[in-house]
Amino acid sequence: MTPFNFMTRAQLQDWLAALMAERTLVAPRQVAENLVLYAPVTSPDAIAFDFTRTAISPKEFFLPASEAILTVERTRQALAGEDGSDPTWNVKLSEPELARDQVLFGVRPCDARALLALDALLLAEPVDAYYARRRERTSLIGLACEQMGPTCFCTSLGFSPDDGQGLDIMLYPAEGGYALEVLTEKGGTLAAGLKLAPFAGQGEHKIHKAWPPAELPVAPRQAWARLFDDSYWSRLADRCLSCKLCAYVCPTCRCFDVRDYTVAQGPGRQQIERLRCWDSCLAAGYRRIAGGHNPRPTKAQRLRNRFYCKFDYYPADFGPLGCVGCGRCIDRCPVNVDITEVLQAVAGGVDPVTGTFLSAGHVDPEHKS
Repeated sequence: MTPFNFMTRAQLQDWLAALMAERTLVAPRQVAENLVLYAPVTSPDAIAFDFTRTAISPKEFFLPASEAILTVERTRQALAGEDGSDPTWNVKLSEPELARDQVLFGVRPCDARALLALDALLLAEPVDAYYARRRERTSLIGLACEQMGPTCFCTSLGFSPDDGQGLDIMLYPAEGGYALEVLTEKGGTLAAGLKLAPFAGQGEHKIHKAWPPAELPVAPRQAWARLFDDSYWSRLADRCLSCKLCAYVCPTCRCFDVRDYTVAQGPGRQQIERLRCWDSCLAAGYRRIAGGHNPRPTKAQRLRNRFYCKFDYYPADFGPLGCVGCGRCIDRCPVNVDITEVLQAVAGGVDPVTGTFLSAGHVDPEHKS
């Protein structure tokens, strides 16, 4: 295959149907009016090809919202002895496994970037084995954006709506179909056997568009340190409901809670599941430790941490930004806490809502709190 090959919509649907026979195919689906979500599909007819962005990222297919990461089954082998010896138990441990390899189709470039950001933490030592197994057994077919949504701001963060980084195959909408680009060895395996003509640039379409210049300022880490103790965070938190919607729709938020539950019990047997569920730093008890101490007792501290994590702590510790500019948190926040307004405030030193000047604040070189 040449670097770019042309594929009609009919050829794409036939190819996806063939992939379904061998793998689980996850793709965008129109589940309600104005609501598109990633979900497993069994027919190409169920796929939504024309959409701006799904309401939730495909993160949940690597880091599920809730999953049993360990199941413990205990069965009693012998009763307690007359000599006072304890009963003996047989213990079996099991972990979840993907039944088949999976293919994610229609991944937007921002969501592919988000997975790279998650990789920086979850694939570093100590590796998150559950995430790593899903990443290894998943191939990503991207779909370049034709336009930016009203709340998208990926270009301000140095990204592009048609960047193929982090994807195995990239599809670029073209007149009459798509230009297909194989980017990795995984992608080559998926595309093996396809008989496609080289992409000749039908009509006036160009594979990579000239996107509008970035308009949103992004301040360096030093600016965040200066504003750590500013009253701006308290004013912003007055609006926040701590509903955690922003964290749940975010493609890079990865905080979780782990708890053990007895799910079945009877004479001589017990089954326990260790559940891992999404959590959020906005929850009142998220940082509470043994003894009851909470290092972030106020809503302002918790909301501040959300933004500092994305633009200060995470890049300092792991490299990538903790935000990809998808704008989902803006769309879903019921009280209009807008991450782009926060970026403007930190970069410009002025609250864009009230016009209030931000103070220099207390500079704390170890300001993680």
